[in-house]
Amino acid sequence: MARHILVLNTGSSSIKYELVDMTTRTRPARGLVERIGEEGGRLTHHAGGGRPYERRARFPGHREGLAAVMEAFEAAGPELNPVAVGHRVVHGGNRFTEAVLIDDGVLRAIEELAPLAPLHNPINVAGIEVARGAFPGVPQVAVFDTAFQLTLPPEAYTYAVPRDWRERLGVRRFGFHGTSCAYVSRRAAAFLGRDLATLNLIVLHLGNGASATAVSGGRSVDTSMGMTPLEGLVMGTRSGDVDPALAGYLARVDGMDAQRVEAGLDRHGGLLALAGTGDMRKLRARDDDEARLALEIYTRRVRKYVGAYYALLGQVDAIVFTGGVGENDAATRAESLAGLDRLGIVVDPPRNEAAGAGERAVSPAGGEVAVLVIPTDEEWEIARQALALIEPGP
Repeated sequence: MARHILVLNTGSSSIKYELVDMTTRTRPARGLVERIGEEGGRLTHHAGGGRPYERRARFPGHREGLAAVMEAFEAAGPELNPVAVGHRVVHGGNRFTEAVLIDDGVLRAIEELAPLAPLHNPINVAGIEVARGAFPGVPQVAVFDTAFQLTLPPEAYTYAVPRDWRERLGVRRFGFHGTSCAYVSRRAAAFLGRDLATLNLIVLHLGNGASATAVSGGRSVDTSMGMTPLEGLVMGTRSGDVDPALAGYLARVDGMDAQRVEAGLDRHGGLLALAGTGDMRKLRARDDDEARLALEIYTRRVRKYVGAYYALLGQVDAIVFTGGVGENDAATRAESLAGLDRLGIVVDPPRNEAAGAGERAVSPAGGEVAVLVIPTDEEWEIARQALALIEPGP
């Protein structure tokens, strides 16, 4: 009997969805609604191996977008009768350490956490509300990006800031990409034929957003993103680490308010600020000083975090690359680990540059530290956690 989980990833102007059959481990359907609330909206629905079903229309809001998804299933299949709906929720604060069944109280809590993720949590709430209306009686499950990172010890999550900020305002490190880290950590252990509880890993999720996470025994012990996703590595449009005094300096010399500074660091920083594009593929195709400098800054920051987490863990079994850049850009993998030979971290050029996809080792056979490429699958992880919640094992 099919056990379908509908996974919804609701963005500010999009709905990404996937239907996962947990019995056969297949994906009967997937799709994307783009440009919600804008002109030129489009829905693309893939089911089976034929041509995708497409619809172009203006979708005024997420309710209309999800209604169009329902229509796509009716028009192009398969039959939509999920046993649960799994929702990606960006920020669970320190309230949610694992996936939870959504009720009115959980929904209110997600809304209350909106100041920590103002661009994401309100939209996640909208997607949940629409799905609850569309599937009355079907369990709705929230899976939080921050949950995996809540195993951070106090010395990792505590900022050296005034006590009032920490206790009254909740200022601390949270970390993100937790759903991805959970999935690839488990897959890395399977690839190595080892028990995850015995492994020390450094997970490098490199995409438009990027993070490094130190994982010991299947638990996050440190991570580069902080209270928000801005901290840490250089990203497509995010600056990553900067001097915190920068905001005060810009306010004094140019009158910038907090919103302008935040926008500059979050949406106009990173590779975009350094070289005019946040697209790694475009940077790799260029041969100019700006592009070369941007790439060196990007990979140097990754290398710096790898070294720091090696010192923190004391011993590392594997470096795991994932995310769009981590999975597909051999040059970034090689440059990010260059010069770490004395730590036993070596990339084998033929393996690293070989065409192909899927889980693979790009380190030499028998290397001291395995360097792995593990494609992430956040939709599968969300579906897995949702099923485990509604059908708990013995």
